[in-house]
Amino acid sequence: MTASATASVGRAIAPPRAVPMPRTVGQAPRAWSALLAVAAGPLTEAAFPGRSWWPMAFVGIALFFLALRRDSAWWGFVVGLLYGLGFFLPHVWWANEAVGQPIGWVALSLFQAFYLGVFGAAWVWVRWGAWVRERDWRQVVAVTVLWIAVEQLRGRWPFGGFPWGSLAFSQTGSPLLRLAAVGGEPLVSGAVVATGAVLAVVVLRLWTRRVGEAGLRLGAALAAVLLPGLVPLSTVAESGTLWVGAVQGNVPSQGAEAMSQAREVAANHADGTRALLEQVDPSELDLVLWPESASDIDPRTDEAVAATVDAAARAVDAPILLGTQRFLPGLRYNNYILWKPGAGADPGVEYTKQRPVPFGEFVPYRELFRQVAPVVDRITTDMVAGTRAALVEVGIERLGRQVPITTAICFEVAYDDLIREGVLGGGELIVIPTNNASFGLTPESTQQLAMSRFRAVEHGRAVAQVSTVGVSALIAPDGDVLVSTSLFTAEQMVAELPLRTSITPADWLGEWPGILVDVIGVVLVFAGLAASRKEPTHAGVRRCQ
Repeated sequence: MTASATASVGRAIAPPRAVPMPRTVGQAPRAWSALLAVAAGPLTEAAFPGRSWWPMAFVGIALFFLALRRDSAWWGFVVGLLYGLGFFLPHVWWANEAVGQPIGWVALSLFQAFYLGVFGAAWVWVRWGAWVRERDWRQVVAVTVLWIAVEQLRGRWPFGGFPWGSLAFSQTGSPLLRLAAVGGEPLVSGAVVATGAVLAVVVLRLWTRRVGEAGLRLGAALAAVLLPGLVPLSTVAESGTLWVGAVQGNVPSQGAEAMSQAREVAANHADGTRALLEQVDPSELDLVLWPESASDIDPRTDEAVAATVDAAARAVDAPILLGTQRFLPGLRYNNYILWKPGAGADPGVEYTKQRPVPFGEFVPYRELFRQVAPVVDRITTDMVAGTRAALVEVGIERLGRQVPITTAICFEVAYDDLIREGVLGGGELIVIPTNNASFGLTPESTQQLAMSRFRAVEHGRAVAQVSTVGVSALIAPDGDVLVSTSLFTAEQMVAELPLRTSITPADWLGEWPGILVDVIGVVLVFAGLAASRKEPTHAGVRRCQ
């Protein structure tokens, strides 16, 4: 690639001794750079539910990288921030629905966009490194590594991180989904970024009329997207099957007194359980699944709710896994428990949510944030994190054994390490109980469903996502949706789900690919910064972005 074809116009970031960088040829003005970044964000978001136009992720990423062609770290930060806002403002619109005020939605979007700003600045630094700037393919590798490193940081820090919006979750309708079984989120997100980066190179080649080179790179990009469709995925039952009934009971209209609503929600799910008998006979089901918050009044301490739950369990003659809350003075726990017909709650089967949602289920540094946004005090009692692995063992009479089931409550489906721990602990099925009632008709529930489909492929397990209001679904180990529901309806689902024990390469590798990427990303940044001190002019820097 020649300097005239790819070098940039504009002033690069000043090195430590404040010598201004020279202008090079062929770079778009800052206004066009900003416009590309603003357009790239919504285009990338269109790859996610509810549009699910998965090829748009490649287009959005390509435009973003074209916007990052200037050799200025501070401008790279601005471009990244603009891109991040263009992506996250529509992507987490459901936060406004849940809070009822824009402050939570805007603050969440701005904070997540900040990470993209950091990425933009870091990419400029990385591109200064001699190893990176010499070849286009090296730049593609470097930008992919850097993206994965920043995406993982965003998903883990602070307060446990916010993995929502990982590029991997945009590809559940794409051939790239099959790579989830090989390398999990890092590999799938990396494939999206690498493809977008190559498309950016294609645009630059066409701009300089090197059509043959552009065609070769476009062919490579298409192959990278399509060939993963050949990765084999098994859906065969390895340790029997489980006949599962899942109940979406729906919630009453808003405005009723809280305790009355909670009792009505439990009654709705009890009615839905009896409605399963329209599809199956009593005792035909091995297990019935209720969602998170199906009974926010704890049936272990409330006799009336206990009677409601037990009557439903007796009607279908099957145990019920259900979501409830345990309250202690000043504390609350989000529990998923097992109720046996005629015997009540099994004290040995309980999972407590490990990753409560910051500012949604607990308020960190409450005194500080109260000064900024008094709305945080709507959360009157902080939720306490559980400490046990995301795994429960349920006795299945027909199989004559305990079946380990990986359980992750609601937002926890976004955390790969938590679910991996449950699967490696023996989980043969994954259950995601969730409560989407606060998010209205936004795509929040379908975004969550995409994550459940991704986890199915990543771990080679059938997944049951069951919600109070939808979207609920039963999913095969290859990510195919067997049956699903609509939003704000009372529906029931029945399916025979395979139980599986084999471990995918993604499970076997665990966090090591991510750790390796993080280390390489840090090395690339420091190498670029070191190069900037040795070569203050950066004249003729070669780059594909």
